[in-house]
Amino acid sequence: MKNDSFISKNSILLFSTGILLFTALFIFFATNTFYNFIEVGSIWVREWFGGFYLWLGLICVLFLLAIAISKIGALRLGNSPPEFNRWSWIAMLYSAGMGAGILLRSVQEPVYMLQNNPIQNGSSPQVIALEYTFYQWGFTAWAFYAIFALLVGYAIFIKKDNIRLGTSLPYFNRIKYLPNSIDILTILTTVIGLVAAIGLGTTQIEGGISHLLSKPSGDLITTLILVFAICAVAFLSAWQGMQKGIKRISNWNIYLTLILLFFVFVQSDMSLIFSNFLSATYHYIIDFIPLSIAYGSYDPGKEFLTNWTYYYWAFWLAWAPFTGIFIARISKGRTIREMILGVLIIPSLGTFFWFSVFGSSAFNLIEQWGTYNNEFGNVFTSLFIFLQNYPLSVIVNLLVVLLLISFLVTSVDSAIYVLSMFSSKKDKEPKKKFRLIWALIIFIFSEAIVVLGSIKPDSDVLTAMQKFLIIGSLPFAFFTAVVIILLTRTLFKKAEVVKKTSS
Repeated sequence: MKNDSFISKNSILLFSTGILLFTALFIFFATNTFYNFIEVGSIWVREWFGGFYLWLGLICVLFLLAIAISKIGALRLGNSPPEFNRWSWIAMLYSAGMGAGILLRSVQEPVYMLQNNPIQNGSSPQVIALEYTFYQWGFTAWAFYAIFALLVGYAIFIKKDNIRLGTSLPYFNRIKYLPNSIDILTILTTVIGLVAAIGLGTTQIEGGISHLLSKPSGDLITTLILVFAICAVAFLSAWQGMQKGIKRISNWNIYLTLILLFFVFVQSDMSLIFSNFLSATYHYIIDFIPLSIAYGSYDPGKEFLTNWTYYYWAFWLAWAPFTGIFIARISKGRTIREMILGVLIIPSLGTFFWFSVFGSSAFNLIEQWGTYNNEFGNVFTSLFIFLQNYPLSVIVNLLVVLLLISFLVTSVDSAIYVLSMFSSKKDKEPKKKFRLIWALIIFIFSEAIVVLGSIKPDSDVLTAMQKFLIIGSLPFAFFTAVVIILLTRTLFKKAEVVKKTSS
């Protein structure tokens, strides 16, 4: 029986890596054909399933809050004390869950929302810009992660099962090929989401380096070299393991992030930042439901939703499997309530303050200039241009480049670790040979995506991955809806058993 299990799990590894390698080769040798395919496919998905993404996001948030405040929330993930202290726990989940994205969008997105206010709720344009930015980076994003953290945490720490999503609920085993299909889908979705982040992050790093050297950005060779370097360092980190590699780099990320945040905050209008932060957070909370279903005056229009919100929901869904598994792995010893509320609230509030600092400061700069000529319009260089307006800009921009690399390394090493757990039987500390295999697969596929993003003059990595992610995450969106239904039944049954046993 054990031998059959081993063969099954390694067949999942072989099948998944085969699909990814074939896709990577297809992108290399038929790039235009592949780009055209995802362009047509993404339009079809957005046309027919965009509204489904919105409703799914709202349902995930409400479901998790209900679980947290119910008797189920008291269940503990395992019998031992928490493996990591709260600071390291927050650092690791934030580094894996958001990473370089907060740097990529820190200035460009709030400014875009200011110039193109998506909704009208009576607030100032600055508050609306921050509110909608919060919406796209807040509770919904973390709810997608927390759903899978809850599913996997229940399976490995309460049910005492293995890490595979395909066997995490008993209902999945009733259909012969369903567990393996779920695991393959999880692996493919994880890799698609991860390489999107690598493509975007390395393109921003290249843009920052080019900006510092006063040369045009967009050098493909430099970006490909950066992909190699990041994957290599991430592999070494994953090779060291959770305590020695991933934890240390995650803590390092948070320290550097706080230094950068403090540097900008103390040299900006601090009272205005606090005012915008509190006002935008308040409006985000009271407007959350109409925002989540694009109701009435909170509907920014189909074109805007297609280019922004649908893309974000697809991106968070694509990251949900590996981030959720990673969060579950580091949450051993915590209650379900603590994990859910911690994942939903703490990173969201941190992200809101981050965007308030950089967004409000950018708004002030534009007001001081008197005219705005799209200085912050380029998502890959906007932060570097923004920091030119502060002292020690060269040193600070070098810090940003270092932080971008560090965040990407943390995202990649977390993914390598989680994917290796899928391939390494029931081991929560996966075998190192699997870490090497997944590092190589991620490297090859990432290089292919960077090539895809540069093939057309009017496209970039962001455009290419925006289209690719919307297609790739659709099956997982449906799977998420099924998980919510089945997980509810399973958790309530478990809570009843615990209640009877304790009484």
